[in-house]
Amino acid sequence: MFNLNNLILVSVALLLAILSFQPRLMAAPGWRATVTPLASIIGSGFLVAGPILAHAVGPWAWLAMLALCALSYWFGAAIRYNIRYVEPSLADHPPGYQSALERLSELALALAYFVSVTYYLNLFAAFGMRLGDIIDPLWTRIVATAVIATIGLLGMLRGLAGLERLEVIVVALKLSLIGGLLAMLTQVNLAAMVDGSFQWAQKANLQDHQQLAILLGLVILVQGFETSRYLGSQYDAATRIRSMRWAQWISCAIYLVFLVLITDFFHSDLPSEGGETAIIDLLRPLGMLVAPLLIVTALASQLSAAVADMNGAGGLLAESSRRRVPVKLGNLVTALVAIVITWSANIYEIITYASKMFVIYYGLQALQAALAAWRRGQSWRAGGFAAAVLVAVAIIVLAEPVAA
Repeated sequence: MFNLNNLILVSVALLLAILSFQPRLMAAPGWRATVTPLASIIGSGFLVAGPILAHAVGPWAWLAMLALCALSYWFGAAIRYNIRYVEPSLADHPPGYQSALERLSELALALAYFVSVTYYLNLFAAFGMRLGDIIDPLWTRIVATAVIATIGLLGMLRGLAGLERLEVIVVALKLSLIGGLLAMLTQVNLAAMVDGSFQWAQKANLQDHQQLAILLGLVILVQGFETSRYLGSQYDAATRIRSMRWAQWISCAIYLVFLVLITDFFHSDLPSEGGETAIIDLLRPLGMLVAPLLIVTALASQLSAAVADMNGAGGLLAESSRRRVPVKLGNLVTALVAIVITWSANIYEIITYASKMFVIYYGLQALQAALAAWRRGQSWRAGGFAAAVLVAVAIIVLAEPVAA
């Protein structure tokens, strides 16, 4: 059975990798515009979602993920509205409040990137340590600090453009492995159903308001769709709107299928240490290649995402300060803040902090969309976006980190 699992995993992953590197596909503007937000959404969240949601809500993990996806689509609708209607206004003598909201949004997103860089590189360190089967929060922090400092110095001295070129390779690797993993898990679940060993009875470890508070702090798992908002130099508004929708639909489908397929493996509580890498222990028994491939993909994924967000933070700081803070200095500032957060919070607290920071940005964008819709006489849209602002406030106030 293990040999069959390995064969399916590797065969499907290789087939998808071959398809992903087809020149015609890679050159297609629609696909390239979709890949950027898609790769961001299903990055590290794909690896930590299962164990955390299983701990919080047990067999309803897939339903909780559906709720998170719906919430992200709601916020995404506000950003898509702004792409269509607010962007042209910003380029042509906008009202003062519109410019102010946009500057606040950019500053909030830069601060969110500070925390997300911490999140990505702490996960990078945690998964890297698993190559030696080491689960130690202290060593994870030490390794994460060293990596953050190295990337921050590179960003200050030479820029990060060279590392960013890895993104295309990493995206293909990540999506290909996910496809192979889903194919293998489908076979495993079907085989369990046939032989009568399939059981889907994992209990939730949290209750009522605790579950809600934890779920509200997991928005980072579905974050990434907002990158379409800042691809205006490469794609027109219609392409960015369409590609963001596709990225959110595809990522939601992948998340839901993955969570349904791995729910049968949730038979223990979230470990007090190393819970962020629990997916490795859950799936390791399925085949000897599963754990190494998960770790390699995690390392590549976290590194590329961290580099992209560090550049994003540096760029947004430069824009918000009207170039008084150069991009390279912004990269160093991002690294220093990330190191401070690394030593002042655990991974679950970092996940919640990152979620709240992104939700501040989403709330500001929803407010921008609500005001724009009201000015255009679209009261029902304005009401929907205003409700999203209230949801954002509730998340900021009520969200709590997982307590393993």
